[in-house]
This record gives sequence, C-alpha cells and structure tokens, in this order.
Amino acid sequence: MSAPDNSRDIFEDAVGRLDKALRYADIDPEAVERLKHPKQVLEVSIPVRMDNGTLRIFTGYRVRHDDTRGPTKGGIRYHPQVTLPEVKALAFWMTFKCAVAGLPYGGGKGGVVVNPKELSRMELERLTRGFIEQIADFIGPETDVPAPDVYTNAMIMGWMMDEYSKIHRRRTPAVITGKPIPLGGSLGREDATGRGAYYCIKELERLRGWTPHNTRVAIQGFGNAGQHLALLLHQDGYRIVAVSDSGGAIYREEGFDIPSLVFAKNETRRLKAVYCEGSVCTAIEAQTLTNQELLELDVDLLVPAALENQITRHNADRIQAPVIVEVANGPTTSDADEILSRSGKLVVPDILANSGGVTVSYFEWVQNRSGDYWSLETVHERLRRTMTAQFQAVWRIMEEQRIDMRTAAYALALRRIGEAIASQGTVRFFTARDS
Repeated sequence: MSAPDNSRDIFEDAVGRLDKALRYADIDPEAVERLKHPKQVLEVSIPVRMDNGTLRIFTGYRVRHDDTRGPTKGGIRYHPQVTLPEVKALAFWMTFKCAVAGLPYGGGKGGVVVNPKELSRMELERLTRGFIEQIADFIGPETDVPAPDVYTNAMIMGWMMDEYSKIHRRRTPAVITGKPIPLGGSLGREDATGRGAYYCIKELERLRGWTPHNTRVAIQGFGNAGQHLALLLHQDGYRIVAVSDSGGAIYREEGFDIPSLVFAKNETRRLKAVYCEGSVCTAIEAQTLTNQELLELDVDLLVPAALENQITRHNADRIQAPVIVEVANGPTTSDADEILSRSGKLVVPDILANSGGVTVSYFEWVQNRSGDYWSLETVHERLRRTMTAQFQAVWRIMEEQRIDMRTAAYALALRRIGEAIASQGTVRFFTARDS
C-alpha cells in the first residue's frame, strides 16, 4: 500500500473530527475535553534473543483511550511503521467504534515496531511473549482486552493469552480475543470484520436498489477482512473487478473468481490473476495497477481495506466511486472527507463499517467469562442484528440532520459516551445549588 500521508499528526486529525459532530450531540464540554486525551499511554522496550544469538530491542506501545463505558478494547499490530500518534488515534477510533456498535467497551490499541516477515517463527513467539511480559500489569479481562490487528493472528493471540496466564498463575482466556478455537476463541471471529462490512453493504443494497451482478467493486487490501468481504460479495453475485495487496493491484472488467484469488494468495503469499480448479491454477489476463490507481477506478463501490490515510487531499478529487465503505481503520483523512462530501460521495465510516470485528470479539469475551460457547449460526445472527440495527441508527441521524454518514456516526457515539460521562457528574452537577 502507498505510504500514509503524515503531513498532520494522525491523532490530531482523528480528534479534529469531534468538532464537526458536536453540534448534533447534546454532550457536556467536559466530556469532550476528556475524549481529547487518552487515559493511559505505555511505551515499552522488548529485548529479544534472535536465532543467531544476537540481542535486538523492539519498541512496543499500548494506549487506553477511555474506559467510561467499560474495559478498553482494541487490537495489537506488528508493523515497521507503527508510531505512538498512530496507536493513540487507533485507540481513539476504537472508543467511538465500540460506542457506535453499542458495546460496553472503551477504546484501546497497541503495536510493536517490527517487520514480522523478517522474523523466524520462534523469534516471533519470543517477541510476542516478551511484549506481554512488559504490559501484563496494563491489561486484563476487566481492564484492557487486546485482539489481533495488522500482521497479527489467532496463533499470536494464543501465545499472548498463554503468557498472561503464566504470569498471573491462572488460565485467563478472557484477557485476549481472536484466539484459536481450541484455546477459547469464538466461532465466526475470523471473518467478523469482513462479514460486518458485508451486512452494511446489504443495507446499502436495499436502500439504493442495487442489483449485485451489475455492481462493480474494487477492494484495496486483500488481507483477512478484504478476502472475507470479497468472498461474501462474490457469493451474492457482485462483480469484484479489482483487488490489491502490498505488491500492487490487478484489474479485470469482467470480474474475478474470488475463491481462486484467495486460494492463490494464501498458497503463494502473492496476489495473482488466476482461475483455479481444485489445486490447479491457470493464469488469466488482467491489467496490473498501483494501489493508488485502484482507488481512482470507475466503479460503483470502493472498499479501502488496507492501512490508514489512503484517501487524502491529494487524490480525493480523483475518486470516482459514488460509495465508499471503509473496512480499514482511518483510510480517509479529514480534509479528504470534505472533498468527498462536496462531490456527493457516500462514505460508510470505519467506526461503523468495520465494527464487526470488535463486536464478535465482545461475543468471545462474553463466552469466555460465562463458559457458554455459541454456535456459528448464533454468532452470525447476533452480528447481523447488531450491524443492521446500528447502521440504521446512523442512517436515521444522517437523514434527520442532513449530514454526512461519518458525522452521524460520531454524533451517535458522542451521545452514548456523553451520557455515560455525565452520569458520573460534570460541572453542571457539582455547581448546582441544593434545593
């Protein structure tokens, strides 16, 4: 994916979105001031003995943004470009995402500055366990609950849960979500982010009268979320004409057979234009593009599902898709939002569109704490009900107030968070005269 636009601190950009939504939410100024500052920020150094005997020190972060509505919740990413402002912004977004989804959580996020592709599997495990050793007093089932994110997966979450349990001398599955099923993971967690976005798109289909086989889709990012969303849309007959990974994009006007692309990508770790029968894949003709060119394609639906800051003031006026569904966290900068809004684009914001992941993480946490594990059908149905209800709640605010969908989502979140903060007392309460 193209490098993020870091011309402005990403955390400042995230907080700046509050101002626009405030006029549509009756929230005390004290609550707003609290939301502009993360509750806790932790930076750690992680010493790791490498396979060749040398010692390397890695930097890790964990941020707890706000816990008014419940324990903080959010993923841990392994990426060479992880920064503290980025992690703070992601924790901020998680606070609002959990509020939009109606979950009893606040926002948290973590990251380690590392390229995991350069580590052996044993080095990766040592790094993971070393990170948990450093933050073990910072997290917990009632305090802060991590989950997978960019370049982390179920096995890594299993290592994290195991290390935390060793440190605290008791098995604690509820401390981490996104774990392998045998270690207390939830059915339906693997495809939850993509499936949640799919349920949003199904609402758009109903509202806009889309015919799937006539609807052209471009997906930037073919990782876990992008793949699962593509598979679900393909099953419904949507024409996926372009997809991309970090190496670039492929485009085919007649669309791709998505199961073939997923098989080839997962087998070779490369995105190739192929058609597969069983395990035999044949190359097919397709145009190669850059990730930037994919964003600017003439399609009906654009899905940024990679990294943040992909649609910026530099390219927003070249985006042709009338509808954008954000599966990545923060793929659109605030100044790009203004450009998209002026040109009539509908943006389903990340804090709604990709909240399926945290919703099923909440389901996993509930199951871990109760010991009652649900069927896949139950998880899917509860996720569908949650995503549909919250999509409709945001849509109603958007139409009633005649505002863009992102502002409507932030307004809904602000109302819910503001009520929780105000219930503990603000200046209005403490300066009121006793009757």
